[in-house]
Amino acid sequence: MDERIGQFLNFLAVEKNASNNTIAAYRNDLSQFLTFVAEKAPGRSIEAINHDLIVGYVEHLRGTAQYKDATVARKVAAVKSFYGFLSAEGMVDGDPTEQLKSPQVGKTLPRALTVEEVDELLEQPARRNTPEARRDKAMLELLYATGLRVTELVSLDVNDIALESDPVTVRCVGKGERERVLPLHQRPVDELRQYIFHVRPRLVRNRREPALFVNRRGERLTRQGFWLILKNYAKEAHLDKAITPHTLRHTYATHMLSGGMPLRNVQDALGHASISTTQIYTHLTGDQKRREYDKAHPRAS
Repeated sequence: MDERIGQFLNFLAVEKNASNNTIAAYRNDLSQFLTFVAEKAPGRSIEAINHDLIVGYVEHLRGTAQYKDATVARKVAAVKSFYGFLSAEGMVDGDPTEQLKSPQVGKTLPRALTVEEVDELLEQPARRNTPEARRDKAMLELLYATGLRVTELVSLDVNDIALESDPVTVRCVGKGERERVLPLHQRPVDELRQYIFHVRPRLVRNRREPALFVNRRGERLTRQGFWLILKNYAKEAHLDKAITPHTLRHTYATHMLSGGMPLRNVQDALGHASISTTQIYTHLTGDQKRREYDKAHPRAS
């Protein structure tokens, strides 16, 4: 079974161009499935795993393990994808997951910050006079100005910022190796210039380091490192919402649509393969406008 999983993960990496994070998630989910099979049906071969055993696994996830429907759906999708691969490759005679139904998961609207909350968040690093704070200000301004994914942000190299172009642009490579070039307005450009020319040289130790944003050791900042930075600033800004790096991406999309940017342009900026993924923000902006109206026109009690 371990060998088959290895072949499947290699298929995802080579044929589907899946990201490292996606592959790691599949590996973890399938390892959990293997553990369940080993406990409930010791010694059973991959060919002998049937529909009933897999249904038992789903019931275990929802019952004993008490996972939420969204998590169960993801884990079931991993098993279904795995057996779909095995069946297509002729490694099993039939697909025991063919009639398996995943939990129905309703789409939840992403959270977005208000303009005032964004201003308060961006103000936090400006209150400190350290190289790290100036780096953080540049990162937060860039993230809010572009809607980059956090992985795209920390993967940027210095030469991905075209400071000599008009307008200044940032080049990033997103999911599926899709490249996009995004124009920047003056506010993030000013912060980036200050960081690149005056701050980054004080942080980086190896002149050959290509990373745009580096940590105190002069190495490329990680996703986890940025998450902790953002979490601390959110706390200092007294934001009561659960702020994650993706929150600023959601906020960018919401504010752009509210400001009149066409949906197709927002899709291109976010790097969404399908416009249906972007359309969720049209509902979000409508909800926000209704809340703002209610605040401005409170009902008589």
